[in-house]
Amino acid sequence: MNLLDQLAINFDLPILDWIAEHLHCGVLDRLMPLITVLGNGGIFWILLSVTFMLIPKYRKAGFSMAIALLMGLLICNLSLKPLVARIRPYDFQLQNFGKSIPLLIAAPHDYSFPSGHTIASFEAAVALLIRDRKLGMGALALAVLIAFSRLYLYVHYPTDVLASVV
Repeated sequence: MNLLDQLAINFDLPILDWIAEHLHCGVLDRLMPLITVLGNGGIFWILLSVTFMLIPKYRKAGFSMAIALLMGLLICNLSLKPLVARIRPYDFQLQNFGKSIPLLIAAPHDYSFPSGHTIASFEAAVALLIRDRKLGMGALALAVLIAFSRLYLYVHYPTDVLASVV
């Protein structure tokens, strides 16, 4: 058993299972899939950065966000995901324990580490925070919600999300 598997069993899965057992409810079951969509492909953050680039007052923030998003794409999706090749937690549960996890969204079929939703959200939010504290704090709150949605939906391990925040 490799280090990532041991980490999953001893740290990640107990947290995901606790969230599933104690936090799932009808309202969040409807809300979390909607929140996670905001991180899909970084589209929300890309559109926000383009919008800011069109507004002279926020142009520098928009460019900063765009550069951060591009760096995240190169580092996260094109480099780390295929290099680490960590399977998703619902697949890990099925392969190792025969436990089928019901998902509230369509199952992603790429690798789990790192969380692209979380990286895109935090890099854009932090870039905005550096340029505009008030808007950046709102973006940061949304980034936290998107990151948590990935755990709630059982599509990422907590260590995927934590590493992505860093």
